[in-house]
Amino acid sequence: MTSIPIRRALLSVSDKTGVVDLARALASQGVELVSTGGTAKALRDAGLEVRDVADLTGFPEMMDGRVKTLHPMVHGGLLAVRDDPEHAAAMQAHGIGAIDLVVVNLYPFEATVARGADRDTVIENIDIGGPSMVRSAAKNHHYVAIVTDPADYPIVATGATTLDQRKVFAAKAFAATAAYDGAIARWFGTVDQAEQFPPVLPLTLTRGATLRYGENPHQSAAFYTATDGVRGIGQARQVQGKELSYNNLNDADAALELVAEFRDAAPTCVIVKHANPCGVATAGSLEQAYAEAFACDTVSAFGGIIAVNRPLDVATAKAITGIFTEVVVAPDADDEVLALFAAKKNLRLLLTGDLPDPARSGLFAKSIAGGWLVQGRDAGTPGELKVVTQRAPTAQELDDCRFAWTVAKHVKSNAIVYAKDRATAGIGAGQMNRLESARIAAWKARDAADKAGWAAPRTIGSAVASDAFFPFADGLLAAVEAGATAVIQPGGSIRDDEVIAAADAAGLAMVFTGMRHFRH
Repeated sequence: MTSIPIRRALLSVSDKTGVVDLARALASQGVELVSTGGTAKALRDAGLEVRDVADLTGFPEMMDGRVKTLHPMVHGGLLAVRDDPEHAAAMQAHGIGAIDLVVVNLYPFEATVARGADRDTVIENIDIGGPSMVRSAAKNHHYVAIVTDPADYPIVATGATTLDQRKVFAAKAFAATAAYDGAIARWFGTVDQAEQFPPVLPLTLTRGATLRYGENPHQSAAFYTATDGVRGIGQARQVQGKELSYNNLNDADAALELVAEFRDAAPTCVIVKHANPCGVATAGSLEQAYAEAFACDTVSAFGGIIAVNRPLDVATAKAITGIFTEVVVAPDADDEVLALFAAKKNLRLLLTGDLPDPARSGLFAKSIAGGWLVQGRDAGTPGELKVVTQRAPTAQELDDCRFAWTVAKHVKSNAIVYAKDRATAGIGAGQMNRLESARIAAWKARDAADKAGWAAPRTIGSAVASDAFFPFADGLLAAVEAGATAVIQPGGSIRDDEVIAAADAAGLAMVFTGMRHFRH
C-alpha cells in the first residue's frame, strides 16, 4: 500500500524514553516537530528545532498546563478529512495545518495512585488533553498516525506510514484510552467513593501471551495481566522450560496462592495437581517439607506443580528433579540450583521474588452466561476457635487443625483434609457429598502408607478439616474410622448437636471456626 509521508508531528509524552531518538530521526527527514512543555524542553536540550503548541494555537499554555492542546488549531489538524472539499476549505479559511503524526503517552495516573499520593495529586494526574488528541487522531487514522506505544517508534521513524499500520496504531490508541479511563473510573468508584462493587466495574487487562490452547486443545486461550500491582505467576521470571500452557498457569497460580499462606512460616512445600493440592508439608528444611508433601500422594505428584516458600536449595532441587514435574515455583534459586534444573530441559522454573500477601483485598470474577459473578477474595481467617466438645484439643491437635484448615481453604469443595505434624495425610476434593470426600481422603492415606511401607496411615492421630459444616454425623464418623482425633469445621448446621454428640461419643476434640471456605 502507498505510504503517506509525515510532514508535521506533534509529540507530547510523560514518559520520554526514546522520544529524542524518534524526534531526531523525524527531523532528519524534514518533519516539522511540534511539542508541549517538558517534551519540547527535552527536544531542545537535545539540539532539535521544535515549534511550541502555543505558537501553533496562538494561545499560551495556561492554568498550570491544564489547557494547551484543546484548541481547533490542534484538533482541526487532526480531525480534518483531507480529501473532503468542505474540510479542506475550513482548514484554508482558518489557517489550520494538517498534523500527520501524534506521539502521546499519558500522565502517570496509576503510578501516582500506586505510590500513595494525596487526592489532589491524583486528580492532577488525570490527563485531559492527551486522551483527546489520541482519540481525535485515532478516529482519523485514514490520514493520521497515532502512536501510544514506544515499541512502534521505529515504524514511524521512517517518515511515512501505511493505512494498515495506522489501523494497528488506532486500535492500540483506543485500547490505551479505554484502559486509562477504566483506571480512573475504578479509582473513583472503589477508592474515592469506597464502593467495593460500583455500578460499573471497568476491567483493564493487557495481553501478556497467546497460549497454544486452553484447558483442551480445541479451545483457544491467552494470558492477560492485570494492572492492580499484585505480583504473582504472571510476573514471575521463567528461567527455563517449555512455554507455559493454560493449565500450567492455572495450576501454578493455585500452588502459589496456597504456599503464600505459609510465607512467614517454616520451610513449606506445596504440590498441586489440576488446581488441587495433593500434598502439603511444613518442616525444618525444604528438602524435608518436599519429602513429606510428596509422601502424601506419590501418584498424583507425578507431573504436578511444586511451590515452595523459600529460595530453592541444592538438596531440594535434587529431590524435585528425581521425578517428572511440570512446573516449580520458588521465590529464588542460586546458580548451583539453576545448573541442576538445566539438565531437565522441559521443566519450567518460575522465580517470583516475594510471595503475594494472602490477606490482600481484591476481586475475583467469573464469567457465566449473560454476565459476570464478582466477589471479594477469600482472604478470611477465623478468629478465636470455639471448642464445642467435652474434650478440648491438645496443643499439637490444635496446631494440626489450623494447618489442615489452611490447606482445606485451597481444596475444591466438598473438601476434607487430614493432617498430622504439619503435613497432609490425606486430601479429599471436589466430591458431591462430604462423606465421600472423607472416605476418599482416608483411602488415599492408606494407599500412601502401603506405598511407603508404614505400619499405619498418617490419619491415625490426625486432625481433620472440613471446608463447610458436616450436615450429618456420617462424614465425621468416617473421619473417626480413619483415626482422626481432632476436627476443625465451620459449624452452623441444623444438626450440629447431633455431630457434636457423635464427636463426644468417639472422644474427639472439635472446634468451630464460624467461617467456611467453599471453593468451586
